[in-house]
Amino acid sequence: MDRSRFTSEAFGRVIVPAGPWPFPSYVPAALPRRLQLTAETVLALSDADTALGRLAGAGRLLPDPHLLARPYVTREALASSRIEGTQASLSDVYQAAAEGGSREDSDVREVENYIAAMDEGLRLLATLPISGRLLQAIHAVLMRGVRGRENTPGEFRRSPNWICAADDRPENAIFVPPPVEEMHRSLADWERFANGDHSLPPLIACALLHYQFETIHPFLDGNGRLGRLLIVFYLMEQQRLTQPLLYVSPYFEARRPDYYDRLQAIRERGEVQEWLQFFLRAVTTQATDAIDRAEVLVDLRERYRQSLAGSRTRVAEVVDLMLLTPVVTTRLVADRLAVTPQAALNYINELAERGWLQQLPTRGRGGRIYWLAAEVFAVLEAPAAGT
Repeated sequence: MDRSRFTSEAFGRVIVPAGPWPFPSYVPAALPRRLQLTAETVLALSDADTALGRLAGAGRLLPDPHLLARPYVTREALASSRIEGTQASLSDVYQAAAEGGSREDSDVREVENYIAAMDEGLRLLATLPISGRLLQAIHAVLMRGVRGRENTPGEFRRSPNWICAADDRPENAIFVPPPVEEMHRSLADWERFANGDHSLPPLIACALLHYQFETIHPFLDGNGRLGRLLIVFYLMEQQRLTQPLLYVSPYFEARRPDYYDRLQAIRERGEVQEWLQFFLRAVTTQATDAIDRAEVLVDLRERYRQSLAGSRTRVAEVVDLMLLTPVVTTRLVADRLAVTPQAALNYINELAERGWLQQLPTRGRGGRIYWLAAEVFAVLEAPAAGT
């Protein structure tokens, strides 16, 4: 790590620790409990607060918010994993879900783990504060059975790590997080801050918590994905969201170099206002995008259900399943509705006749048959406006 690049100590300092790893490392300062915001940051905060409030309000008005929360979590999981190099597509993820998570694809497994970690974190937040214990529990789920699993899932690191090209040395690293002893001190301050030891607006605190977590880098692997999960957890813990309807990772993925540069610029030059503005624009853009998609999906659902009015079958339940997962199989429908495979196939065929489901090409002789809800999938797959 090039010490000469670190020209500000406003948010941390570079040290060379004694012991077996005597290379320059960055030790973050305690998070600021008060912070003077520039006029541009205040304006960005106002826009983000308004957009997030509209999204939270829309979530309360939805007839069944869970129908949108699941596909939105999937978008977040896919984009966050892609930032770390995962190559899975949205179709891959939904086909694996239709198989019951049985596909042996390491990239898809990482996305599935992210979704499972989101579920576990939301469950634990009912009884635990944002804390080291929560971080470890979520990390264990996130890293289960995927690359990096040899790096002690669920355990804080006991040795240094560094951010660099594959197999490079810490001397050439872009950034070396704090040594273990300093890491624990910083993590204790981070936890106090997360639990209200400050006088900052929630979105400003959230942006600082994300920056600080990525700087502390308390695990050997998976820090980026866990840090992005914490954005939703913190906003829900602060009651700014009642459902995990915000997905900021697509914004970060579309601007990956800027995302990393803005985080590094705080460490090197103390440019915190620029990071706050970047983060707040992400919230504004993605909250607005979530509202727009929700309106389209709700309208689509109502159009489908009105067309089915008077039907004596349970085919309307398959419509709701299509919103949760726009790739289905006969087995998936049969399991979710607790009906026979033949009844499930009858429902699928009825929706296919209406043009709402279409059969995907099978993989080889005897391959499993998948059905795609193309209109739903198109809404979920479309890039956000402005990305």
